[in-house]
Amino acid sequence: MLLFSSTAIVKALVLATVTIGFSGILWKKNLLMKIIAMDVMSTGVVAFYVFIAARRGLIAPILSDRSGLDYGDPVPQAVILTAIVIGLSIQALMLVGAIKLAKDHPTLEVSEIEGRE
Repeated sequence: MLLFSSTAIVKALVLATVTIGFSGILWKKNLLMKIIAMDVMSTGVVAFYVFIAARRGLIAPILSDRSGLDYGDPVPQAVILTAIVIGLSIQALMLVGAIKLAKDHPTLEVSEIEGRE
């Protein structure tokens, strides 16, 4: 007897990933930890989107001589690939900004960079 279905467990784990990433952005004081938390959160969002778009019984939308089959929609795949590339670009840009800040300040603690103690 199952208490929880596998889809409910996956949804809970994905939601936990997004929540952990978001809480890391809010509560971590180190700039690099905030960048890592943002990456964790975006990974959870992409995983949730993949979970929603995935369905059983669909085949790839390529040329085939078989008819009467349900094809998977290629648009969610394109959106996910675009989200991954944009997320990687944003993360690289934030890391370059962190390197610039590290050259100007001896620390990456947000409160010290902002000038408040």
